[in-house]
Formats: sequence, structure tokens, C-alpha cells
Amino acid sequence: MERKTKVNVEDGRQEVKITRDFELPVDLLFRAYVEADIVEQWMGTKVVKLESTKHGSYQFETTDPKGNLHRFSGVIHELIPDHKITRTFEIENGAMGVQLEFLRFEPLTENTSRLNMHVLYESVVIRDQVVKFGMPKGIDMAHTRIQEIMSKLKK
Repeated sequence: MERKTKVNVEDGRQEVKITRDFELPVDLLFRAYVEADIVEQWMGTKVVKLESTKHGSYQFETTDPKGNLHRFSGVIHELIPDHKITRTFEIENGAMGVQLEFLRFEPLTENTSRLNMHVLYESVVIRDQVVKFGMPKGIDMAHTRIQEIMSKLKK
């Protein structure tokens, strides 16, 4: 099955560019990233904190099948409703370091939108590890869950 989320990984670059078109109005797509109860659904994680404001922060927790607790956190540097989120993302005690994410939400029509993500890593080596760990498949699965969950909220 072809992945609907397109992940562009160029050799020698410490970035990943991700694009996905959704059958959702841009405001619903944006809500999937800024409302804690919705984030919990599509990420399958507990939202400990989500301050969806400029200079806000977030923290998520999840438990793996072996019972190990994993924490994810970051700072929101810029938030323009229905348009853009600039944030950091970090796995607590993880070897991958901090990544910088630029999320742009683009209306295509009244009922469709596009998410463009530009993710920067400290090095090409770290970027390659994240990709090898399964990021392209994982982000496609997450985006599919967003489409399913948010479609139920469409008017």
C-alpha cells in the first residue's frame, strides 16, 4: 500500500521534508496539533502538558509494550492559528537530541488542506538514524489517524 505522506530525505542533508494532503479543512487539521484531547487520540500518548501558544511548551508520555515510560517534550516558538507552528521536539534521555520542526498548514480548497513539515536535525547521522528507526512509516500512520479522527468532526 502506497503511503499518502511523502517523506523527502536527501543524501548529505540534515533535514527531512514531509508533505501530506488531507481531506479536511485547514482549521480542523490545525486543531489536531493544538488540542490535547485530539493529540492524545492520534499519537496514542498521554498529554501531560500542551500550551498551544507562542513560547508555550508541551510534554507527552507513553509506555512501550515492555512497560518502559517514554517522555517527549518541546517548546513552541511560533504559533499562527491555521497557518504555522515552529517548535522543538525531544525524546527525554534519548540519543537523538533536539530537532527543530516547522509545520505549515495550507488550505487547498474549502474542504482540503496540506501539511508541510520541515524537520532539522543536529547532524546527518542523527537524521539518518531517525529515518532508519521507522519515521517515514510512523508519520504516515499518524497522519492517517489524524484523517480518520478529524473526519468525524467535520460538519
